[in-house]
Amino acid sequence: MSAIVLLVLGLAGMAGGYFVYSKFIAEKIYRLDPDFKTPAHEYEDGVDFVPTNRFILWGHHFTSVAGAAPIVGPAIAVIWGWLPAFLWVVFGTIFFAGVHDFGAIWASVRNKAKSVGALTGDVVGSRARSIFMIVIFLVLLMVNAVFAVVIAGLMMNFSSAVVPVWGAILVALIIGQLIYRRMLSLPAVSVIGVIALYALIGLGPSVPLQMPAEVAGLSGNAVWILILFGYAAIASLLPVWVLLQPRDYINGLQLFIGLIVLYGAILLLNPSVVAPMVNSDVPAGTPSMLPLLFVTIACGAISGFHGLVSSGTTSKQLNKETDARFVGYFGAVGEGMLALAAILAATAGFASLADWQAMYTAFGAGGVNAFVEGGAFMIHNGLGLPEATAATLLTVMAALFAGTTMDTGLRLQRYIFQEWGEIYQQPWMKKSAPATLLAVGSCLLLAFGAGGADGTGGMIIWPLFGTTNQLLAGLTLLVITVMLVRLRRPMWYTLVPLCFLLVMTIAALLMQLRTFFNDGNYFLLFLDIVVLIAAIMVAMECAAALKRARTEMAEQGEG
Repeated sequence: MSAIVLLVLGLAGMAGGYFVYSKFIAEKIYRLDPDFKTPAHEYEDGVDFVPTNRFILWGHHFTSVAGAAPIVGPAIAVIWGWLPAFLWVVFGTIFFAGVHDFGAIWASVRNKAKSVGALTGDVVGSRARSIFMIVIFLVLLMVNAVFAVVIAGLMMNFSSAVVPVWGAILVALIIGQLIYRRMLSLPAVSVIGVIALYALIGLGPSVPLQMPAEVAGLSGNAVWILILFGYAAIASLLPVWVLLQPRDYINGLQLFIGLIVLYGAILLLNPSVVAPMVNSDVPAGTPSMLPLLFVTIACGAISGFHGLVSSGTTSKQLNKETDARFVGYFGAVGEGMLALAAILAATAGFASLADWQAMYTAFGAGGVNAFVEGGAFMIHNGLGLPEATAATLLTVMAALFAGTTMDTGLRLQRYIFQEWGEIYQQPWMKKSAPATLLAVGSCLLLAFGAGGADGTGGMIIWPLFGTTNQLLAGLTLLVITVMLVRLRRPMWYTLVPLCFLLVMTIAALLMQLRTFFNDGNYFLLFLDIVVLIAAIMVAMECAAALKRARTEMAEQGEG
């Protein structure tokens, strides 16, 4: 199978989703109003509520939701073969992720930019809100802890990426000043930022920086994790225009350039997909594809974390309600394109089936390393770029996206603690600094608690990230569906994905429960039980909330 065929079919499907399906959803289901006064204007404060150009906001939203997950998940899932992963990414992006992300922005904007957790209490009920807050907290813990471990591993394994990754922060700070203080035009600033970023990428292999194996009694990996959380804490407290928006925007441009390079290499090289279409010879210990495929690939098909970003930061910056389609749905398409690139790199970026099998020796193998090595192989052979430079380019891409997600994730976790301070009347918790310290402390506890003293084993929580993430997506779709029922609008476009996710999530949790018990992994067993109980309660809340909403509408109709 030619990789070009998969590339063309995947991109064509996602383009059709944006130009046709999202337009239908915008006009007939969400019914966007260009004259609606968005919270960004109503509550403008220059810190969190900031009316933002839709292209800049798209960059923030897209890079915040993308992270490393649409690379890691698909690059692991191809162990079952390229066809299941390809179909779930393409159709999941069109009918699941786009509607979910777009809808979360719309629902939040229509409710004073409340987070989807707080909104649940208003739309569904206080009991559902309590469940939602537990799931949100777990997802943010896992996102921040896992991505810190991923970035630290990349810094340790690819020293040529250290200068570009940290230099990109300085570039973003300068970009923010040029846009908001010097008022330079966006095209000019974009060119300056991209040139600076790629100059750093070119410089990286010449000045590799390697963290010592041990620093003050801590491993190099542990030091990187601590540095990353220190940075994320500071970034989460800064006004969004200073670092978050410009960094996300320039990273969004970087991704598209990176995708163009990778896709261009595929078109010129025309590599064959060496991985099997459906793999019947999976390594021993590999779990069943159904239902694990649908939670292994979360980001890139549908992800509950996106609902947190959509309602936590994006809705507070939306200039016009009609921008929600471009920012939300097209943001999901951008992530789908990244997931598609990960699939192609991890299946066509190897010289032979034997080379591919050598990478995929067990479930969980592959991941970022398969993406970097496979992508670098295609770029080197297709475009002639030195393989070390190509590997640096892809490593920086993965690390920057994971970093921007950490920035946003920690900010969102700070919001959660502040909301808890409001709910439980704890004034000290409502302050930004204490809430940030609580967020960082809990993430570090999980990263080192699951991964050991050096944090290298932190990826042990990845299997539960997918299930918890999809449960969160189901909760977000529940809120949107109930809103649609109360507005007397068609609900099937959100109800069908909601039901599908709940079934797959509960089935995956039950399967993982047995695995964790048999392996004696009681840490993950405990977390799995907590998430499973939450999933069952969510399913019950779904049925009850929809029944109440339909009854209310029927009574109003009779009246």
